[in-house]
Amino acid sequence: MEHFDAIIIGFGKGGKTLAGSLAKAGKRVAMIEQSAKQYGGTCINIACIPTKSLAFQSEQQANSSESKEAYYKESIQEKDQLTAALRENNFKMLNDQETITVYTAKATFIEDKKIQLSSETESLELSAEKFFINTGSSPIIPPIDGIDETVNVYTSTTLQERDELPEKLIIIGGGYIGLEFASMYANFGSEVTVIDSSEEFLSNDDRDIASEVQKIFEGKGIKLQLESRVQSVKNIDGGVAVTYQKEDKTEELTGSALLVATGRKPNTEGLGLENTSIQQNDKGAIVVDDYLKTDADHIWALGDVNGGPQFTYISLDDFRIVRDQLFGDGNYSKKERKNIPYSVFIEPVLSHVGLNEKTAKEEGIDYKVASIPAAGVPYARIIKQTDGLLKALIDPDTDDILGCTLFCAGSHELINTVRIAMEAKLPYTRLKDNIFTHPSMSEALNNLFSSFD
Repeated sequence: MEHFDAIIIGFGKGGKTLAGSLAKAGKRVAMIEQSAKQYGGTCINIACIPTKSLAFQSEQQANSSESKEAYYKESIQEKDQLTAALRENNFKMLNDQETITVYTAKATFIEDKKIQLSSETESLELSAEKFFINTGSSPIIPPIDGIDETVNVYTSTTLQERDELPEKLIIIGGGYIGLEFASMYANFGSEVTVIDSSEEFLSNDDRDIASEVQKIFEGKGIKLQLESRVQSVKNIDGGVAVTYQKEDKTEELTGSALLVATGRKPNTEGLGLENTSIQQNDKGAIVVDDYLKTDADHIWALGDVNGGPQFTYISLDDFRIVRDQLFGDGNYSKKERKNIPYSVFIEPVLSHVGLNEKTAKEEGIDYKVASIPAAGVPYARIIKQTDGLLKALIDPDTDDILGCTLFCAGSHELINTVRIAMEAKLPYTRLKDNIFTHPSMSEALNNLFSSFD
């Protein structure tokens, strides 16, 4: 039985970055990934990178002289070429290092310090001083009548594999993943309907932001069926039929394809955690402390599998927490991680950091608020992307920035500037009076924060 200094299960962002650091420190590392199609992790293969590639291509569709069907097929091919190149680069990045061994196999714990690897060609046991679990997450398939037997039902992963543009796309789930796909496929030319059980559209967001997003969605022809619960799905000629309950009425909707976007669950199935002292919560996530350690002192869990925010950059920050324990002073932990930004790649991009009005009111936090339309930003007019709304909250006593929501072109870049100011405890006036290049979307921060005066 071969022994390693460290075994990393899962080729995700946190795991692969940790493998490189361990190798640089002279440690013998085993990197285990059960699928050759997942070298590099979820982000580059089936999530962030391919979906943003498709989102970008969808926004250019209007400029193409090709049919929408041909353009979509080419966009899928381009996406596939991109992910294949990144996957190969990620594999070589680790496999070419002398002290790293990459195994393409399923890993199952036999006990706390021993795992069994199983592949189509072999089975072997490995042991290590330390283990790091970075297996990510996968789509949740709700228990809807007929869903397992119905053809043309997709997840966010499998829909990207389809190179035929759905004429009519039905999406179950009005969360951020569902909305990204709705915006993307509407741009490609599909007729899109979103079915969601929530009473309000974007229920966690402020009403003015949600209303602006809804207005733009409806302008794209996207239909929103709120307060609706799917009862069953079934096959029909050329597609799928969805039966749902809305108030006291039963409705049926037919489409070419059905996307199920009802959340994601930690990938722990088959890991053999029952053979270890590792604990899981009621959602299946591995329980960790603020330093990402499990109940087994030599095992850590990074990324989606530990139940934290499901972002690649959080997996990377999980790596930093672990690295600090292995090679630093061990002080950095989840407690220091605040003001996590996020972006939803609809058109335009919706980005947020910190508090919004809804949360501030719920928590009884005093605030001042300001907002401006995206159309008021000169560069937005230059690039002809004037849709959207920008909004910020500040502390009326300290002038600290409490939060910011940017629904505008380039918001996925701008939000990082706001986050840096918040982390540095800079008053809002530093962004109000900062010298930004002209013309640029960054100038919007001058305008937004000047609105408080």
